[in-house]
Amino acid sequence: MNFRAKFLGKFLPFLLLLVSAAGTINAQDKEKKVRISPMAAVRQTVGLTDIEIIYSRPGVKGRTIWGDLVPYNIVWRAGANEATKIIFGGDVIIEGKKIKAGSYSFFALPGKEEWTLILNKEANQWGAFEYNESQDALRIKVKPTKNEFHEWLSYTITKTGERTAKIALLWENLKLDFEIIANGN
Repeated sequence: MNFRAKFLGKFLPFLLLLVSAAGTINAQDKEKKVRISPMAAVRQTVGLTDIEIIYSRPGVKGRTIWGDLVPYNIVWRAGANEATKIIFGGDVIIEGKKIKAGSYSFFALPGKEEWTLILNKEANQWGAFEYNESQDALRIKVKPTKNEFHEWLSYTITKTGERTAKIALLWENLKLDFEIIANGN
């Protein structure tokens, strides 16, 4: 057998594998699509506790949001696509209730005058389709307030003291917020 035949015999399978992998990667790139509601995250350290919110940002796009796109009295994922996730790097206190460090999905139950905000122990959910109330770690009542217009849903974490902060949901002309106390653990 000549050198060329030996070379091809040893390296041809490897070359075919490389060409095949390149085609697969190219096909995967073509399958990626721009998310209509892009992913976002906000992170803040409060005391010694890292807090992160991961969510998808739907836009108003001329639609009626409250009571229509987001119906009243139905659990909402507090964003788009995957359920919004809140991660506490240490224990925190929300409305007098101790919440253990960890990841939680964040849901809202909108009402015209009052909302219920929910932390659920099942952190990785798609939308609110499999939401299970029995897994709730916390439910608090908040009153929405008028706010300046926000085309894209946003979350903020604003430090208000050495161990305190306000978490706010801002979208359309509405603001919802609540205070957390970081234990510093």
